Amino acid sequence: QVYLEESGGGSVQAGESLALSCAASGSTFAVSGMAWFRQAPGKEREFVVHISKDGSSKTYADAVTGRFRISRDGGKTAVHLQMNSLKPEDSAVYYCAARYSDNSPVTSVVKYDWWGRGTQVTVSS
Repeated sequence: QVYLEESGGGSVQAGESLALSCAASGSTFAVSGMAWFRQAPGKEREFVVHISKDGSSKTYADAVTGRFRISRDGGKTAVHLQMNSLKPEDSAVYYCAARYSDNSPVTSVVKYDWWGRGTQVTVSS
């Protein structure tokens, strides 16, 4: 089993920055790709960004491209999400996700095996 714990959420004003982190524990040898998803009230969980096991491949959702940056370290079992120029529409619960196999579409919620409990991000206008 793999356990994921997010940290770093909070409340900011539009245009400000926030950083999230996700640390994996347990059977981390099984982890390949890691990602962030988000879910706003009344909406489906949506893809934000994915990073491959070695950190060489990163895929961003169009809505965050150029504003968010993902990185991976800690023996490749921790990921960090730097969020800049935040907008009110970025407000959501942000979830860290990980998977065993990285050979399927990175944007699909159902293709991830382990999830964190989420951390709230609120951006005020």
